[in-house]
Amino acid sequence: MDWGYCVESHNGVNVATLKCLEAVFRNVLLSITGLAGIALFIMLATGGFKYLTSGGDPKAAESAKNTMTFALVGVGLMGLAYIIFTIIGKFTGVEGLLNFQIPTKIGQ
Repeated sequence: MDWGYCVESHNGVNVATLKCLEAVFRNVLLSITGLAGIALFIMLATGGFKYLTSGGDPKAAESAKNTMTFALVGVGLMGLAYIIFTIIGKFTGVEGLLNFQIPTKIGQ
């Protein structure tokens, strides 16, 4: 990400502006989404491993099934959140609802 668009020069000193919050917010959101995806994959793999190694124990198999179910529900909720924001954007006509932008001038 290029940070140059949010830095202004005043008396030869580069100063960050509020526009830098866009990049920070985008980076934090991408990091959290990526970490959630990794955590859900690990939960799914762990549940599968626990299920395969349960050895016919009903409690262990049920625990493994619950772990995999929770992982799949998490993936579904992440997808559902994206779909809901997209639908809200389509119905309200708001362009770029998923893009955080700070206007530089009033009326933009």
